[in-house]
Amino acid sequence: MSLLVELAGNKAKARAAGKELSVAQLENLIAGFTNALEKAKEEEAAREEEQALKSARAEEIANLIAKSGLTMEEIALLTTPKAGATKGKTVEPKYRLVVDGETHEWTGRGRTPKVFKEYFDAGNSRDSVEIK
Repeated sequence: MSLLVELAGNKAKARAAGKELSVAQLENLIAGFTNALEKAKEEEAAREEEQALKSARAEEIANLIAKSGLTMEEIALLTTPKAGATKGKTVEPKYRLVVDGETHEWTGRGRTPKVFKEYFDAGNSRDSVEIK
């Protein structure tokens, strides 16, 4: 690839490299470069069109904001999603069970601890260990 960049930047070197090729090879090379040039122009036009569309949308949004009387800071505060209410917070235990003098507590969330599972399997209800 660096050879192509070098040849593209220096006409004399490109002409010298072209002398090593036949007419058919040069025509094939020119056709390939022509296709590549057309493709690059199409992609550039698409990028420019997309940028123009984004600029138009941004201008439309700016006009709406100006008409609303709100500032960007107010909009950011109003639209920023709040973090989960319980994310990172500890939950108070909902159930308490004393077995062999040891107190076990459980929030009622997640997998049932073995101590509570054994207690419930023995026919006892959750209401009997619920913290009130």
